[in-house]
Amino acid sequence: MAKLGKRTAAAREAFAGKADLTVEEAVALVKANANAKFDETVEIAVNLGVDPRHADQMVRGVVGLPNGTGKSVRVAVFARGPKAEEAQAAGADIVGAEDLMETIQGGTIEFDRCIATPDMMPVVGRLGKILGPRNLMPNPKVGTVTMDVKAAVEAAKGGEVQFKVEKAGVVHAGVGKASFDEAKLVENIRAFVEAVQKAKPAGAKGAYMKKIAISSTMGPGVSLNIDSATNN
Repeated sequence: MAKLGKRTAAAREAFAGKADLTVEEAVALVKANANAKFDETVEIAVNLGVDPRHADQMVRGVVGLPNGTGKSVRVAVFARGPKAEEAQAAGADIVGAEDLMETIQGGTIEFDRCIATPDMMPVVGRLGKILGPRNLMPNPKVGTVTMDVKAAVEAAKGGEVQFKVEKAGVVHAGVGKASFDEAKLVENIRAFVEAVQKAKPAGAKGAYMKKIAISSTMGPGVSLNIDSATNN
């Protein structure tokens, strides 16, 4: 615990008084202080000027990070017949129908992304109360309800990130690992911010992006200059 305390204190000292940094400066600072014994995830949080309780202010979408996430993503697919075979061939970790539904109802959720063919949605729909709060419910808007199972599985495995605004108006996601080259993290961050910008809802009024911050799993956060994050 003493080592953790020293590391945390050193990181906070390094971050003290620093804010509104360029993406490059922020990434360099976060990487330099990601000293845990594991490869920390670099996380981004975007505070938006929206109230997601209103349907016309909901923000959700998907973005393929150019350099991936560095995370192994476990994919479950609801499909039957040839589409189930297609999912397995594409590298899906779990494939099933009613049997998979029963497994999930029993409390076993061993996947990070859930994909379904349209004909399976009556079955998947029974899992709304379980998958919905975990942001795992298949949705055609983000390409997880589709007949192109192969492309959906490959996208999920290849670094595609889904995002959805939370009640407090914040969107967050992992955008890479601390071991990534700085340039690759910068590229991923800008791609994510651009996707959130493009997802601006019609009902958003006033400033849309209010604050952007990045951190590592165990480290403090630092705010980015919004113009730096949105302009290449």
